[in-house]
Amino acid sequence: MTSPGLKRLSTPRAAAVAGVLFALLFGAALILIRMALPEGAEPGSQWVGAAGDRIRASAFLMPFAGIAFLWFIGVVRDGFGGFEDKFFSSVFFGSGLLFLAMIFASSAVGVALTHSSGETAEFGRVLLLTLSKTYALRMGAVFMMSLATIWLKTGLMPRWLVGVTYLVAVGLILASDLTMWLVLAFPVWVLVVSLLLLTRAGVIDLDRED
Repeated sequence: MTSPGLKRLSTPRAAAVAGVLFALLFGAALILIRMALPEGAEPGSQWVGAAGDRIRASAFLMPFAGIAFLWFIGVVRDGFGGFEDKFFSSVFFGSGLLFLAMIFASSAVGVALTHSSGETAEFGRVLLLTLSKTYALRMGAVFMMSLATIWLKTGLMPRWLVGVTYLVAVGLILASDLTMWLVLAFPVWVLVVSLLLLTRAGVIDLDRED
């Protein structure tokens, strides 16, 4: 029983736009990175001039994208309510944090290597791409699959979204090393989920006003 004077915390309404902000910021950062790291470019050229500026701009956006992603995780988890499954929720939460940590690490590597050249710069390029494509993106796929499984078991989201989520996640796991542009599938998916959540929140508010 709640003690007098204490209030139950509730999810702020403004948090509903967190996923949209993440999708836009993260997508913009990824595009900047991809433009700075074109395939076939001379090793070391990615860290100087306009390319270096793009890397630094991407790193500037990443912390804000990360904050928005944490809010997105909180909003989605709050939506589970009493249907939360401890096992899949742990996988969902853990993979989301690992994804975020590796994205931050790859951004930091990029900024550090804007001051490097030669073999060091090439090493940094490979490290950045490996962190973002091979590891972070696959953690993002695990995040998607665990969330889709929760939705499938609880019926909290439509079946078509569950199916699309599984398909995109499997594609990211199997083909994440083929092209960096594939990374954009993750923020696009977050955008779709966020817009659906916003739409549902609007419907619920209308029902309450009635």
